[in-house]
Amino acid sequence: MNAPIVFVSGSKGGVGKSITTMAVLDYLSTKQQMLKLVDADTSNPDVFKSYGRAVESEQVDLDDVEGWIQLVNTAESPSFKTVVVNTPARNNDGVRKHGTVLLDALKELQRPLITLWIINRQRDSLDLLNEYLDLTANHGTVHVVQNGYFGEAKKYELYNNSSIKDRVTQQNGKTLFLPDLADRVTDDLYSKRITLAQAGAQMKIGDRVELQRWRTAVADMLNPLSL
Repeated sequence: MNAPIVFVSGSKGGVGKSITTMAVLDYLSTKQQMLKLVDADTSNPDVFKSYGRAVESEQVDLDDVEGWIQLVNTAESPSFKTVVVNTPARNNDGVRKHGTVLLDALKELQRPLITLWIINRQRDSLDLLNEYLDLTANHGTVHVVQNGYFGEAKKYELYNNSSIKDRVTQQNGKTLFLPDLADRVTDDLYSKRITLAQAGAQMKIGDRVELQRWRTAVADMLNPLSL
């Protein structure tokens, strides 16, 4: 198989898709992997603004079929570059309407589809996950990311005790925990529009130490996925 397409999703705003996408880009860059970033969050392209000059990047509109066609064409070549897609809120709408453009092309692309689905502790987050599992059935692997910004893993009782978690596990998905990052560090990242690596070189020492702690924890989270 060729390098994967990594979908970072959650289908609602504010769950942590952007910081997770940045974490994935940072992790893969540290491993010296060749990357393409596709930022589909056209209304608030934070990831593109931070990483658009650091990695090969483009923006697409996944609310429109032309955006899905563009995504497939982008994924076609070169096949050794991992394609990381930052999806917008309401992503399930686009998958429902036009997602078959990508799903039907996966076999020919010979790329696995890996989804990192970010959740908070609310019911609608799980309902959207369940819908996404239906929409992408038998196409790739979905890993669930519990965002530590909303509390420790043990506080995700609604998900941890749900049949949805069992469904994820049965389809070879993992449940991951994204550690929280200090607000002052994330605020600096977004305000300066810099990459995590650049932040690690520019921030004050206390902030750099906090950022490095987080980057190490993120690497521990992503290592088992063989991205």
